[in-house]
Amino acid sequence: MATSGSYWEEVRATGLAVPSDRPLDELTAELTRMLGDPDPERREGIAVPTLLTWIQRGVYDDLLAGLGDGMTAGLGIGLGERGTESVYRRAGSAIVLAGCLARDNEKQLLPAAKVLEWGDRLATWLLRERDLRPRARALSHAGDALATLARSPHVGTPELMVILDVVADRIVARTETVFALVEPDRLAAAAMAVLRRNLIAPEALEPWLQRLVFSGDRPNVQSFLRSLYLQLALAPQPPEIRADLILAVIDGLRATNPGL
Repeated sequence: MATSGSYWEEVRATGLAVPSDRPLDELTAELTRMLGDPDPERREGIAVPTLLTWIQRGVYDDLLAGLGDGMTAGLGIGLGERGTESVYRRAGSAIVLAGCLARDNEKQLLPAAKVLEWGDRLATWLLRERDLRPRARALSHAGDALATLARSPHVGTPELMVILDVVADRIVARTETVFALVEPDRLAAAAMAVLRRNLIAPEALEPWLQRLVFSGDRPNVQSFLRSLYLQLALAPQPPEIRADLILAVIDGLRATNPGL
């Protein structure tokens, strides 16, 4: 049974301490439902930060696989719909899944197969997502989750290349939606997380960049290339081949912006 908003306000007032008056599984189930709440205060102000905080504090360490499985299930709820409220559940599930992955990156709580399974589910969702309204934060949360996945010690060179391909697939896909500024930034950050691993050879990156340049007449691709250039130029802990990558992205921007 859902509790009143005042209950969760009291939880928030305690610094998000886990309540002792209800079982953890009951609290988790309610918070998971709240990820799809149309009220942004309940989903983004209560459900997301509460679940992420409890994950970070180790509350779910013995239950992390089950929690992540629940989030991957949430990625499929209403998938393919546009203009409905189901997108909130999918986007919220993605950011909580990112929290599960981050916890495993820190503590090594999960087998590699589980992390790779979650990665597959995450990629499938992102490529099939049709509701790209910025207010739902689906692309932003997807970028954050992919970046966290890319930092996993369970993810090697083949999986990193898949992450780059998934980002490219999403960016070059034809859509009527022009991405909000932060969305290309977060997807570029996912690409940067891959590049910082320094495991992909330059010759493997060249066709990936060329594919983006070939589709450079689309506004979402332009936004992504510009964000990637900025992050390569300014972000800390750059990839070892930053200079070569910057030159390649500049060449791509010149090719798709002849007026410049």
